[in-house]
Amino acid sequence: MNNEVSNLSKAGRQAIAQQDWATVHLCANGILRRAVDEPEGFFLLGLVEKASEHPKKAIAAFETVLRLDANRYDAAIELASQYSMGRRNGEVAAVLKHYEDALGNSPKYLDMAGTTYTEIGLPDKAWPLYLKANELQPDISLFQANLASCAVYVGEIDKAKEAFNLLLKTNPSHQRNHYQLSRVDRATDMRHIEQMEKLLNNNKLSPDKNIFLYYALGKEYEDLQKWSKAFEYFSKAGDAATSVANYNVADDIAIIDTVIKVCTSDWLRQGPTPPAQDKAPLFVVGLPRTGTTLTERIIASHSRVSSVGETEFVQMIMRRESGIPAVEKMTPAIIEAVAKKDAAVISEGYLKAILYRLGDEPIFVDKLPFNILYLGFIAKAWPGKPIVLQMRNPMDACFSMYKQVFTWAYKYSYNLDSLAQYYVAYDRLCRHWRAVLGDRLVEIRYEELVSDQEGQTRRLLDRLGLEFEEACLNFEKNAAPSATASSVQIREKVHTGSVDRWRRYERQLQPLRTHLEAAGITVD
Repeated sequence: MNNEVSNLSKAGRQAIAQQDWATVHLCANGILRRAVDEPEGFFLLGLVEKASEHPKKAIAAFETVLRLDANRYDAAIELASQYSMGRRNGEVAAVLKHYEDALGNSPKYLDMAGTTYTEIGLPDKAWPLYLKANELQPDISLFQANLASCAVYVGEIDKAKEAFNLLLKTNPSHQRNHYQLSRVDRATDMRHIEQMEKLLNNNKLSPDKNIFLYYALGKEYEDLQKWSKAFEYFSKAGDAATSVANYNVADDIAIIDTVIKVCTSDWLRQGPTPPAQDKAPLFVVGLPRTGTTLTERIIASHSRVSSVGETEFVQMIMRRESGIPAVEKMTPAIIEAVAKKDAAVISEGYLKAILYRLGDEPIFVDKLPFNILYLGFIAKAWPGKPIVLQMRNPMDACFSMYKQVFTWAYKYSYNLDSLAQYYVAYDRLCRHWRAVLGDRLVEIRYEELVSDQEGQTRRLLDRLGLEFEEACLNFEKNAAPSATASSVQIREKVHTGSVDRWRRYERQLQPLRTHLEAAGITVD
């Protein structure tokens, strides 16, 4: 790199710090005019395209850098991040694995690599990178926050508490960190509640800007068994989230109705049988907060089973194969279009997408709850394979969703009326799958599982064709990461403390109960 190019590089780097992307672009072009094959010019150009949200152009630029200089780990990690945005997860994993050992002196790219590993569902790979980034630069809030979140995923709960407390000392008004701290620690007194309520009273923000505080306060009041105050804050959180959700439950119900209409017993028997695969997915589905993670951990503690956690690959393949562009993640039109396709496009596309996650075990669990919408396609793509349906008391299931932040994944849960309407449709969908799938559907009831762990575990494994192993009873010792809303609870032994919890709020939840019972759903 000659002096002129070096000076342009320095000017470009200074402009990056100021987010002056016009100047960065000028510097990149200036470098490439003087040295057409200079990797630094393409690297700066890639950062400009990244900032402009042009992922294809950014990818092309970073790939060019690596073609010219394979040692540019900065371009490699930037490239992996862009691949992740396009759900090119296998390529992400390959790039990160190749370059992670070269990141030892770069806290920025250690942190970015950790974040990208987490995005593709590998927080255990991210953990040592976050640790190293924080060791090199211990006072960077972003690095601390990423370490804290990852600590929850990998079961380092004490480290998570320490990190969130440290972050709140630096920034006492950070609502998400208050919420995260409430998740990883059980309130035993009013100290954190008083701190949060003081912040709430002083911040003068609109309710939609206080959502995480509301949920945190509700959770900690519930820890202290102050049921009325807990529900007051859960209600405020739900109302605030609903006000900005731009959501109509009828849209989700229309998808359920379309699935029931399209995915019939006759449809399931039609078409060619997809070829057998060496690796077999075992799908665990249901509603969120019904015990799907508990069941997944029990199954995945078996020596013949691994887990890929929650993936959206079934939905991703369906969207792609439908050929229908849509802003929404799923629509009735996509369901109808994919129903006409050969089921092999789903099984082959899914396995190709998930291959980077698989080990030597012949069976792997995918436990994304809303895959229940796609059980017909799953059953057709993997004929003869069992599917686990997790059930829970309707009132406990609904209330547990109502008091949980889902960051827009399950918008129906923020409002009790929408929740009731959705649950009625969901109940109809479950009855449909029982009729269509018959014995392939293995139902597990949360209440029975936590009250008779060994008996229900033996029954479950037998239905799945697996021999009993003692490790399945000691699932809390399973060191595998978990990035679900239950990532803290699954580090504990089975208990019945969450059974009939809704009864503490029986008066407040009466409208929900009335709606469900009017639809013929038994809640007791």
